[in-house]
Amino acid sequence: MLALSHYNSSASPLLPRLVNDSGGKVEVMVAVEGLLQQRNFTFVEPTTSGIIAVILSMTLGIISNIVALFILVNAYSLQRRRSKATFLLFATSLVITDFIGHAIPGALVLRLYLSGGVSPEDFDSSDGMCQFLGGSMVFFGLCPLFMGCAMAAERCLGVTKPLLHSSLVTKTRTKICLAVIWLLALSMALLPCFQLGSYTYQDPGTWCFINVLSDTKEVDVAFVVLFSGLGLMSLAVALVCNTISGLTLVLARLRRQPGSHHSAKSHDIEMVVQLVGIMVASCICWSPLLIFGLMSVIRSYTGTIGDDLLNYKTLMVMGVRLAAWNQILDPWVYILLRRTVLRKIYLIAKCQAGLRGTILGRWEPTSYPSSEKNEVNQV
Repeated sequence: MLALSHYNSSASPLLPRLVNDSGGKVEVMVAVEGLLQQRNFTFVEPTTSGIIAVILSMTLGIISNIVALFILVNAYSLQRRRSKATFLLFATSLVITDFIGHAIPGALVLRLYLSGGVSPEDFDSSDGMCQFLGGSMVFFGLCPLFMGCAMAAERCLGVTKPLLHSSLVTKTRTKICLAVIWLLALSMALLPCFQLGSYTYQDPGTWCFINVLSDTKEVDVAFVVLFSGLGLMSLAVALVCNTISGLTLVLARLRRQPGSHHSAKSHDIEMVVQLVGIMVASCICWSPLLIFGLMSVIRSYTGTIGDDLLNYKTLMVMGVRLAAWNQILDPWVYILLRRTVLRKIYLIAKCQAGLRGTILGRWEPTSYPSSEKNEVNQV
């Protein structure tokens, strides 16, 4: 989504003076390099390819989330609108959050690209637009991670303790959980409004994020540690819960006696597979930015970043580009990892490998609707 900045040394009147003083080529190069490191000669030059990349990314993300939302709404209609399953309620909320989180920051980044970006001397400043863009990235970054963690915990409870799940998990409590998630993420995003951290323009001047590279203070370090810590903890909890759910389903399938009723329902397997897909996408897309942010702010605060400043700027740009793809990949989890698609993939793989009558059994075409209705009635 973002383009790296370019350097143009001919834009400054200092260079002729340095050359005319003729203190030697070595001194001139050292002086120029020092000025470049101070970003006195940096300017943003958005390219046509960069603008096209932003537009294509926004279009793909919006279309993907709309398709996924249509699939989830269709799943509600299969239940005859009697009630909303907890998983589908979480999934719909996640898709809507991803849709808004992709459209709003993407539109602001596109506006910065079209306007030529922010000049380098204003990188350390923060206007209203930068505050809103930085807060949006924090809010819409934490929400999917928190929701993925909550969904994994809910499914883990449903698979391992179904009776306890049916008594504890209700539609009202699920909505309360979603409200708490949004409120927690919003509280994190608003911390700079109370002087607890700050948002600044980041190289190449087309996006805003937490201040991690220049003039970092104790509050900036605390803000980044809290942001990255909550994100990484959510990923770790989701990993543990999904692992427990997956192992429980596998053991239940292995222990099933021939001819007995399926102990592991198709819809349980479908939801766990989708949760694993969400977790993998989140880990790949968000872990780099969370880790790079921690590394950058610690080295900047301790004053040990030195000559690696440009490398850390590049790492942050790579991290935010990967994070933007999370809102594109999440909806494809629901599009591709549905029960009907998984069943076709399984039958094709079984046919190709010649695995007749394997221990995995077959997908029951009627097990999902009936078992899902039972679960909804319990909820």
